[in-house]
Amino acid sequence: MIELRELKVEDYDEIVEVWQKAGLPFKPAGRDARQEIAKQMQRNPDLFLGAFDGKKLVGVCIGTEDGRKGWINRIAVLPEYQRRGIATMMITEMERRLKSRGMGIICVLIEDWNNPSLALFQKHGYVLHKDIYYLSKRENAEI
Repeated sequence: MIELRELKVEDYDEIVEVWQKAGLPFKPAGRDARQEIAKQMQRNPDLFLGAFDGKKLVGVCIGTEDGRKGWINRIAVLPEYQRRGIATMMITEMERRLKSRGMGIICVLIEDWNNPSLALFQKHGYVLHKDIYYLSKRENAEI
């Protein structure tokens, strides 16, 4: 039975393992560094969600919000646990948490190669906007 609970900084190594096994990019010298994740967890502990099979972390979902929009980020499930509804559980719970913070718009950014994630979020009512360009300005490629 899968249980959803808040992640702790002590879960960091397992979080990274889930991301890597699920094929998500990992930036250990930047945004995904242990100290960066710890700072984010301290600010918003309720937006770091883990899916556990007993004591084993099998899924990760991070939420953020900017006061206007909520965001679902870094959602991943171990390959051997995919197609069991775990991502759906995490999306539903993260949406609930973001809505409880007053977020009426919830967004997700999906890289163009990630068709399974695109299909998953479209299944949950998310609309693909082909008329929006995503731009970013980064201090370096690792953040």
